[in-house]
Amino acid sequence: MLTQEDDVDAHAFRRQGWTISAIARHLGHDRKTIRAYLNGGRVAGVRARTADDPLGPFVGYLRQRLADDPHVWASALFDEAARLGFDRSYPTFTRGLRAHRLRPHCEPCSSSAGRDHAVIDHPPGEEVQWDWLELPDPPAHWQRCAGAHLLVGALPHSGRWRAVLADSEDLAHLVEALHAVSGRLGGLPKTWRFDRMATVASPNTGRVNAAFAAVAKHYGVHVSLCPPRHGNRKGTVEKANHSAAQRWWRTVPDDATVAQAQASLDAFCARVGDRRARQRDGERSTVGALADAELLAPLPPPFPATVTVSRVVSAQALVAFAGNSYSVPPGLAGSTLTVSHRLGEYTLDIATASGTVLARHRREPDGAGVLVRDTLHVTALETAVLAAFSTGKPCHRKARRPPSPAALAHAEQLRGSSNPERDRAVVVDLDRWARAARTRQVAP
Repeated sequence: MLTQEDDVDAHAFRRQGWTISAIARHLGHDRKTIRAYLNGGRVAGVRARTADDPLGPFVGYLRQRLADDPHVWASALFDEAARLGFDRSYPTFTRGLRAHRLRPHCEPCSSSAGRDHAVIDHPPGEEVQWDWLELPDPPAHWQRCAGAHLLVGALPHSGRWRAVLADSEDLAHLVEALHAVSGRLGGLPKTWRFDRMATVASPNTGRVNAAFAAVAKHYGVHVSLCPPRHGNRKGTVEKANHSAAQRWWRTVPDDATVAQAQASLDAFCARVGDRRARQRDGERSTVGALADAELLAPLPPPFPATVTVSRVVSAQALVAFAGNSYSVPPGLAGSTLTVSHRLGEYTLDIATASGTVLARHRREPDGAGVLVRDTLHVTALETAVLAAFSTGKPCHRKARRPPSPAALAHAEQLRGSSNPERDRAVVVDLDRWARAARTRQVAP
């Protein structure tokens, strides 16, 4: 094998008119080796294989098998090749598969791998890409064992993205989050782009649901759906998901409330996301500057969807909702109630599972930490607490109190010592015994 330096010298000597024999003598190599490098048959720094390709006789069979079934496991093919006479190891077999490029490209399974990608033009203000992001392992006091839900919206022209935490991914929470994220982005584009989420369109047919069609008409936007299994069509929001999960969610402390987590996310997007450098038409800019230049339509009032969540009543007869606490009548501590709020209205209802409304309060701004208590609820709670209040001296925890006589009597009954059948006197009648014995006598 020639090194890169020897290969350069060999080509230089050849251009100077040296013969192959003279070059071979000067470099200390065989003439056939020098001739192979000069003719391009060998590459400097790459040692030629001295043994034959062990997979060569099986290439035709393996290529046909993989053409028939592109997803057959390499281990299964190795077993088949071993039965046909392949006597090398499994790593040698898989290395040969890769070297010969025998496994064909499967378009449905890896539609964006192994082929060119087109650059998609995104005019300013044209669309917003949406996607749900499931965040694992939320803080325990959030009471969301299945994980937190984050709706992410991104402007593909500038790259600006914003996100909102939600209790669920149903239609009402989707509408609430869409309105909140649109307000953070600065308005409405011409088109909303989704993947085939069930609350927007049918995953099978790709037709927009009637319920979400009413939402789109209310906001005056077009709805575009990505082709099935083509996540790169909304690559801006996919990258935003990656940033939100890796750079923000991993740093949320355990003692953070939902409102504090949302505030930290908004600050992260403004501090980090909007300051990313961009270049347009040869001029340097930032994501924030490009996003501010996009023309977005003003946001109308929220679509009147009803958001419903379940909450557990605390010992103080309070129900937590959206960073605030609202009172309910006393006597419900530990029970689960339903909190419902119609978007665009200023009140919320707290009801039982059967639908009986127990309280109606004015809704305070999210995350304000306000304690909203009705006067009747306060009076009823104080009355219940005072009625159960006692001024008696607490019991002595170390007093000696052996079992009382009444308790001992019950214990004797349990042991059977006071059973009347057992205490009755036993009387033996010998006459009855003699008569019974005579009836059993047998004549000799």
